[in-house]
Amino acid sequence: MARSRPFAQVDVFSPAPYLGNPVAVILDADDLDTDAMQRVARWTNLSETTFVLTPAAADADYRLRIFTPGGELPFAGHPTLGSAHAWLEAGGRPRSEQRLVQECEAGLVDVRRTDGILAFAAPPTRRTGELEEEYVEQVMAAFGIERDQVLSHQWVDNGPGWGVVRLATAREVLELEPDLSRIPTAMVGVIGAYPDGSEHAFEMRTFAPGIGVAEDPVCGSMNASVGQWPIRTGAVPGSYRVSQGQRLGRAGDIRITAETDGSVWVGGATNTLFRGTALV
Repeated sequence: MARSRPFAQVDVFSPAPYLGNPVAVILDADDLDTDAMQRVARWTNLSETTFVLTPAAADADYRLRIFTPGGELPFAGHPTLGSAHAWLEAGGRPRSEQRLVQECEAGLVDVRRTDGILAFAAPPTRRTGELEEEYVEQVMAAFGIERDQVLSHQWVDNGPGWGVVRLATAREVLELEPDLSRIPTAMVGVIGAYPDGSEHAFEMRTFAPGIGVAEDPVCGSMNASVGQWPIRTGAVPGSYRVSQGQRLGRAGDIRITAETDGSVWVGGATNTLFRGTALV
């Protein structure tokens, strides 16, 4: 039987309301099964809807299940930050004053709060290395670009299956008019640099037709794994900011920080804009 459960819709990665990426968070979800969660996620029709449960791992503060309209994800970035925000706001008490620990299918994810900004530790990538040339050609055809526009490419999969191509400029990224019917199962991003001295180092766009999300407004998991790639190779400094969502009328602002211990943290603003109950 359906019952009322605490609910929050949190805007992530923008300090200005309604310009980030929303995530719907259902708290107190222990008794919901997978089918019920998927029905809710299809109905909200957001890029992700999450469900907060009692943790199974001894070191975790809570467990999170993450759904798109098309299926469940082992990990996702903006849902991690938005769910941590909602859990804390609902009275959640982390075991540590410095960090909280989220359990999800991908494992345990650390989340920290610094000066009011939440950030998660980028989980390890499951797959790295260059994309297969045949796949690069499919992406180029879908993006309507030539081979010489692709400066580099890489598998940056930390769970969802991401690959990324790098173009020379942010303008090229913003001008793309992709035909996603050419890559219907893809999880792919594209990144390009802003001129030196700009507020943001890169513009990012992420496309996920394979899970029912044509273009994700602001994507934490992609930024997490893409951040690990150039930092690992020394192509970018230890900290930088990424802009995402302009083509969708958003103003995502993602902060990437590399620590001396090798960890990469992805942070941004989180604000609850809808709060109440969900009948599930």
